[in-house]
Amino acid sequence: MSDIIAADQLRLFIERIERLEEEKKAMADDIKDVYAEAKANGYDVKTMRTIVRLRKMEKHHRDEAEMLLDTYKAALGLA
Repeated sequence: MSDIIAADQLRLFIERIERLEEEKKAMADDIKDVYAEAKANGYDVKTMRTIVRLRKMEKHHRDEAEMLLDTYKAALGLA
């Protein structure tokens, strides 16, 4: 009996994961479409991706990353 229950539970987990993977792919396609639309309207997608990544970061992590970037740029004569 417990083997049947365990198999049913496993099947349900797998089916949930499969549905979520499908939703994730659909969401990724939607994001790709938004970037394509932005590009068609003259926006720089690479810069937009950087902004999205930065906005996900906590302020102190973002400040630290920007400080390191400035330090590296100065060391290489890019600043």
